[in-house]
Amino acid sequence: MAARLRRQIRKSSMSVPRGVELLNTPTLNKGTAFTEKERDVFGLRGLLPPHVHTMEEQVERVLGNYHRYDTPLGRYVHLMSLHDRNEALFYRVVTENLEEMMPIIYTPTVGQACQEFGHLFRKPRGCFIAKKHKGNMVDVLRNWHFVDVKVIVVTDGERILGLGDLGADGMGIPIGKLALYSACAGIDPAQCLPVMLDVGTNNEGLLNDPLYIGTKQRRMTGDEYDEFVEEFITAATEVFPRALIQFEDFANANAFRLLERYRDRVLTFNDDIQGTGSVVLSGIIGALRISKQKLTDQKFLFLGAGEAGMGCGLQIVAAMVSEGLSEEEARSRCWFFDVHGLIVKGRDNLGEEHKPYAHDHKPTKDFLEAVKSIKPTGIIGASAQAGMFSKDVLEAMAGFNDRPIVFALSNPTHKAECTPEEAYTHTDGKAIYASGSPFGPVEYKGQTFVPGQGNNAYIFPGVGLGVVAVNATRVTDDMFYAAAKALADECGEEDIKMGRVYPPLSRIREVSAKIAAAVAELAYEKGLAQLPRPKDLYQHMLDAMYKPEYEDYV
Repeated sequence: MAARLRRQIRKSSMSVPRGVELLNTPTLNKGTAFTEKERDVFGLRGLLPPHVHTMEEQVERVLGNYHRYDTPLGRYVHLMSLHDRNEALFYRVVTENLEEMMPIIYTPTVGQACQEFGHLFRKPRGCFIAKKHKGNMVDVLRNWHFVDVKVIVVTDGERILGLGDLGADGMGIPIGKLALYSACAGIDPAQCLPVMLDVGTNNEGLLNDPLYIGTKQRRMTGDEYDEFVEEFITAATEVFPRALIQFEDFANANAFRLLERYRDRVLTFNDDIQGTGSVVLSGIIGALRISKQKLTDQKFLFLGAGEAGMGCGLQIVAAMVSEGLSEEEARSRCWFFDVHGLIVKGRDNLGEEHKPYAHDHKPTKDFLEAVKSIKPTGIIGASAQAGMFSKDVLEAMAGFNDRPIVFALSNPTHKAECTPEEAYTHTDGKAIYASGSPFGPVEYKGQTFVPGQGNNAYIFPGVGLGVVAVNATRVTDDMFYAAAKALADECGEEDIKMGRVYPPLSRIREVSAKIAAAVAELAYEKGLAQLPRPKDLYQHMLDAMYKPEYEDYV
């Protein structure tokens, strides 16, 4: 009997599901692909059309229906409905069409899906933990129907992409992230758990929406909030002791604090801080292959000083230090501009994470003025403010750089600081561009530019695979540095010639395995791995990957 079927039966202490119950179990359902023998054994005669289809034929049917939908949201709902019916088929469709479907199951479409989550809600997926569950979170988590959970993605919904506080409707983010864990790095879906910490919302529209799915109260704060998160972490590590816990889309004030509190205590990381920093550093390494410059000669100006921006700064500083600069010198090459203007010495309202980057400089609230005075070699947008990399900003960057680095990383698409067409046009084709959301190729003066997508999906699935495949006890910052370098190594010369600083998504599983091997290597070097070391780490990662295929049940 198949391994995943055994897990299902062991958890529920039941006999093999039969009939309608089997057809309603998405982890086991094969739909019209159940064989004649399986139809006899499991009581499926008459419950399915008589013809037995291959999985390939089912994929053809799904794609035909998928392309009938005219809107990304319609396609999202179609795929999520398939996910709820037939998990293996869902992942086969997605993995074979990842470049087309990643923008649907994750950014940018998942942002709209979260905004309408309560109105689209059809079937629960994951665990919703609310205030009423305080004191009983262990029991809530034990209600989950799989026992061997390896990856938990958890959010409190306060900072969903660039959209803000979406409360419990932000559950679409953990669901989407874990779909990418399985599609991009082969983490078994049965080992993935999305979690929403429903601590309330300050979104007036949601509080007044009769279809809102979460608790209608203002957000918890202070000690009450901390105690709630503490109980969750304690319960999660008790119920799923081998699980990696990924923090996702927490507000800045909580994100840094929670990461520092738990990073040395449990197996955890924050994707918005560490994952974003790693993927951006990798893109910069690729950009420097194009410009043929050294990292230690660069100066970066970040638009946005939240989790993403600060995470990028931390990774870049660590990389510069590894290449010979002192930490002080490296920090002096990273500047930040937030909603209050340029972060400089003497400015008030600075968080502790900002103070090391508050340099001596005249204050300004004008981003163009900051660009002209600092003269950065690269501008990195993580502000969720569309159009901030204006024509004047881009022309200025091209004026004092032969190959300016322009990374407009804000999600979803309509929040990007500039489009690739704007970047290439206003720099006369000089810009080395990357975005957070997908954009198509751009023709400019007879040359085709293929903008890179600085998507965290290049990093977090591979890091997660590397950690869980060797049963690591901690996730460290140098693992993300190793991941960045491994990703950059996978960007080939043909990619570089087209201006692309990331490899094509069609290679994501191979790339994730390379990243996982680099992360695992570090885990063994640091004494953090708890399993015997395989002879070939890369092959071990490939072998560990879930493959979306039907299993024979008889």
